[in-house]
Amino acid sequence: MKSKVTSPAPQRAAAEASALRPLPRLIFASRWLQVPLYLGLIVAQVVYVILFLKELWHLVLHSFAATEQQIMLIVLGLIDVVMISNLLIMVIVGGYETFVSRMELEKHPDQPEWLSHVNASVLKVKLAMAIIGISSIHLLRTFIEAGALGTPTATFTEAGVMWQVIIHALFVISAIGIASVDRLTMPPSGSH
Repeated sequence: MKSKVTSPAPQRAAAEASALRPLPRLIFASRWLQVPLYLGLIVAQVVYVILFLKELWHLVLHSFAATEQQIMLIVLGLIDVVMISNLLIMVIVGGYETFVSRMELEKHPDQPEWLSHVNASVLKVKLAMAIIGISSIHLLRTFIEAGALGTPTATFTEAGVMWQVIIHALFVISAIGIASVDRLTMPPSGSH
């Protein structure tokens, strides 16, 4: 019977690799440090629900005495809160699923459709689009309120409106850039 002799080089490499194992394990486990961040965003979500209910109550109480423009501004505020809340959900659920741990929702009847194909690139583009939507609502509110620039209650200057338009345009350009870079870095469909 021959005894199998191994060279010292592979044994040394295996020993060095096992000596480093706790460090990669620690680095990988550090993803759990994000859990308090996602829990904090859930608290922010609760705050937005309270804000939404407060604004809705304000709308109902003052709907008979308010002008159409005032009602429109309150409704746009409600839409804004909903869009920010949607953004929070995307970050909480998508971020946790992408960066912390699988939620294993495949068989759950309420699993969001977008979650089945979420990854860092998809999340980035979805967040950019949500930010553009939120910016659009803010810009629309500004245009409606700026229509009353001649009144003493007006809070927007022409320069302020111009800067909001420029910032919104930069959001749109950034989103197009993010989507373009994402598309360039993705392999063509059909090749894996």
